[in-house]
Amino acid sequence: MTETTTAQARQALGAYGENVAARHLVDQGLVLLERNWRCDEGEVDLVLRDGATLVVCEVKTRSTLRSGTPHEAITDEKLARLKRLGERWASERGVRPDGTRVDLVAVLRPRRGPAVVDHVVGLY
Repeated sequence: MTETTTAQARQALGAYGENVAARHLVDQGLVLLERNWRCDEGEVDLVLRDGATLVVCEVKTRSTLRSGTPHEAITDEKLARLKRLGERWASERGVRPDGTRVDLVAVLRPRRGPAVVDHVVGLY
């Protein structure tokens, strides 16, 4: 497999995971506000509303656990940055939520069968 093919496969897996995560969260009653919001400080995979709370959601997708679980990819620094990005998103949109939280949706896409989804609420 070439680097381009590997990069394309990784990008496709990430897009698949974000679609699965968005569908799962909307099915749970959250309202999807934006996908893949970017600014000079970074990117937020999904921005949602859960009642009056703004939810910044990081989506981590894996096809195997050889490199560790999706949960292990989230550092304290990443959580703090996501919180700041959520607050910046709200400020730029003129949104005043009661609070902002950071969630993780870990998606495992096995070779066979449906994706396994783990929604971790309130990492930060």
